[in-house]
Amino acid sequence: MPTAIVFPDAAEVYTRYLREQLAARGDLVHVGTRVPSPRPARLVRAERIGGAQLGTITDRPRLDVHCWGATEADAADLVAVVRALTLAMPGWRGAVVYDLAEVGGPNLLPDAATSSPRYAFAVELSIRGTALAPA
Repeated sequence: MPTAIVFPDAAEVYTRYLREQLAARGDLVHVGTRVPSPRPARLVRAERIGGAQLGTITDRPRLDVHCWGATEADAADLVAVVRALTLAMPGWRGAVVYDLAEVGGPNLLPDAATSSPRYAFAVELSIRGTALAPA
């Protein structure tokens, strides 16, 4: 019988990494998988929008990353930093992410509900799974 493999929550791994990297830069912007209410002026949200298991121990989730700013310039600056940090993610200490590819570059996508400035981009991560612990 093949070994059962379980994969970590890609959005949680990514947002934890991004929070740590932004905090190290002194930028305490809210980073999460949901938009809080009330929504802060600056926010980064990541969500898994698909992807598939590529092999026995490799998952390839696709994440959408959205960056809001108080102004369009602020949102553009935030997405530039977030994108750079994202592309540097493979090999992050303790991470299960060993490869990453941008599949959609940054584009201006104003928030439909509020018209607030927002940029979005998409990445695919290669994430290593682990053997499911016995019951």
